[in-house]
Amino acid sequence: MTSGKTDIARLFRRRLLAWYRRHKRLLPWRETSDPYRIWISEIMLQQTQVDTVIPYYERFLKRFPDVFALARAPLHDVLKAWENLGYYSRARHLHAAAKTIVDQWGGRVPDTPEAIKALPGIGDYTAGAILSIAYGQAVPAVDGNVRRILSRVFAIAEPANDPQAQKHFYDLAASLVPTGSASDFNQALMDLGATVCRARHPACSVCPAASLCLANRHSWQERLPVLRRSPAVPRREAVAAVIRNAQGYLLVVQRPAAGLLASLWKLPGGFIAEGKTGTIALREALCAELDLSVRVGRRLCFVDHAYTHFRLRLFAYEARISKGSPRPRGCADWRWASPADVKKLPMSRVDRKLLEALADADG
Repeated sequence: MTSGKTDIARLFRRRLLAWYRRHKRLLPWRETSDPYRIWISEIMLQQTQVDTVIPYYERFLKRFPDVFALARAPLHDVLKAWENLGYYSRARHLHAAAKTIVDQWGGRVPDTPEAIKALPGIGDYTAGAILSIAYGQAVPAVDGNVRRILSRVFAIAEPANDPQAQKHFYDLAASLVPTGSASDFNQALMDLGATVCRARHPACSVCPAASLCLANRHSWQERLPVLRRSPAVPRREAVAAVIRNAQGYLLVVQRPAAGLLASLWKLPGGFIAEGKTGTIALREALCAELDLSVRVGRRLCFVDHAYTHFRLRLFAYEARISKGSPRPRGCADWRWASPADVKKLPMSRVDRKLLEALADADG
């Protein structure tokens, strides 16, 4: 780092810490030094807005107040507590990591980079956040917000989302973290990125680093960070069968333990392959999942849903079993579910949306 940038780094660190002590957000996970609670918050905050996380965080900790309670709980209960928060692999990783922490660490969240990153679901950013906030270690926590701030303050032209540039941003962030104030500094960066140095229309007039920021000095705020263009998001279609027994219970299946939305429950069905109709795709899916032959009736409704890597349109069709009895062939389990059962089962947001649309269609 040049002497000029070293001076910027020193002043940036000092001003950011002073700003944070006056303006830090009041958040429930900032009221504790418990590594378990900080770990839960950091996992929930991955790709999820703070306002969305707060009620989930509070409910989750009432249900699982410590790592022992989480490790003992059935995965079904953990997934149900996570329902609608999205990115369900986070919940499965939390559950698996809790078991490891209890079995190998006596219930204490590990405090070394090597040990904590060996836990499921914890990468460089989450490890840095937990180690600095819970244990006060002078390590960086570098996510997209932090890379955006560093790109602007230090006028970095490397694409912030390019994997090859990650070490540069990490090393720069590591050089900034002050010994003794790592927790405040990393959380200050989080707050600055969320409230001031936003991706669009940054509030430079109230930024504590405005006079130091090279992007602000040269009016490059909207040009930085440089981002490598992502490919277009593909669109996919899927089908689901609405099958009821004599008591009016719905046939539902549990997804496999690995893959998209693993272990959650849904109506039976699957994706529509290119060149296939919805009716054919549904018949094939029911055969693959439950070894059933079905007679497909009218289309009832559809819902749209956005995932990170694709957009989905999910259609629901009436269907009746014409041959066979359900058996778990391509799914983990199945059952006839009453309305009360359906409410208790952990399901993804798109499947809940579909059930709500079905209820509206039934009038």
